Amino acid sequence: MMQMLKMALRNLGRNRRRSFFSALALAMGLALLLLLAAFIQGEFGSTLETTIRLQSGHLQVRAKTYDESKTSLKWQDLIENPAQIAAQIASLEPVAVATPRLFASGIVSVGNVTNGVRVFGIDPLSEANAPYREGVLSGEFLAPDDREGILIGYPLAESLGLKVGDRLSLSVNTSNGDVDEQVFIVRGIYSTKTGGFDRFTVFLPLAKAQAITRTENHASTILILLKDEAQTGAVAAAISSPNYQVLTWEEMNKLILQTEQMSKGYINILYLIVLAITASVIVNTLVMAVFERTREIGILASLGMKGRQIMAMFLAESSLLAVGGIVMGLILGGLAVAYFTKYGFYIGNMGVTGILLGDTIYTELTLRDTVNLTILSFIITLLAGLYPAVMASRLDPIEALRGGK
Repeated sequence: MMQMLKMALRNLGRNRRRSFFSALALAMGLALLLLLAAFIQGEFGSTLETTIRLQSGHLQVRAKTYDESKTSLKWQDLIENPAQIAAQIASLEPVAVATPRLFASGIVSVGNVTNGVRVFGIDPLSEANAPYREGVLSGEFLAPDDREGILIGYPLAESLGLKVGDRLSLSVNTSNGDVDEQVFIVRGIYSTKTGGFDRFTVFLPLAKAQAITRTENHASTILILLKDEAQTGAVAAAISSPNYQVLTWEEMNKLILQTEQMSKGYINILYLIVLAITASVIVNTLVMAVFERTREIGILASLGMKGRQIMAMFLAESSLLAVGGIVMGLILGGLAVAYFTKYGFYIGNMGVTGILLGDTIYTELTLRDTVNLTILSFIITLLAGLYPAVMASRLDPIEALRGGK
């Protein structure tokens, strides 16, 4: 075996430039796939994490009749005494925070300019609001007893020309089907670096949101964040009740999970296409080697080397090309992934309906993707070397000797 590898290494060394660029082609293909895999993993990983932090939580408790798509405010569709229920849930050891939230549809207007928004009624003191509180760019966060203040996103403030201290008019639907309109003062402007969320989401203290929508002592949901995501199923079972529905983050983010699954199916096809293109370079290199060494192959065959040994020699050459290309690919791909893991890839406000995308995507390369792509690259390269190896092993010794003249 060692003798075969030495012969293969010597044969590749005959044309070092061609061998190097063949391995480099595989390296660039593998590096591209590593970066692509890290990009996909980072995109969907950050999207799911962002959605859980900003919107869904790990669990939500809702009334059985609550319809999220209609943002229902009817009392029978809401949770009564939400603060009491939230406190009971928060007492569970795996729960980091449980807080009531009220959702309502609204329209913000400044002069003749209007913008549809989703109103979040929140408990300003809850730790679940950390992403909004930490994202305040100017002004201050809401206070529980604030009856005139509103917190708006930076994209909305920019489009309406608002700054801290300005006034705006907010119209919201109420529990009895009417529309109430009040003037609010912009207390603060926030940014979560998620344009699709910041542009359409405004915040009011829960008490004020309940008052303006006439849903006193009611909430749309109890949002729950856990200390460990793995405890989602256990906590859901512990708080299940015939009076309410308990939704897990998987159930609330089906669109993201389905999109990720579908994307991975398409990306696997792309992997094969890229590797097939790079493998064609390996095929070309070894086919040229067969034609250049036709007479040599004839001599080896006439001296007693069997066809399977000749085939093994060419497969050893393709294996060495694969190893060299994979090593270079891991280095190049690792450097590229490290760069985008640190600095990210800015995509701006590329909002997708139902999916919260941040304005910057940071790559995340998993060990599983690295190992799978490495093995796949090696196998594809070996398969690419199979045709030249079989062609060399089937050369007739006499014809091969003549072909070398």
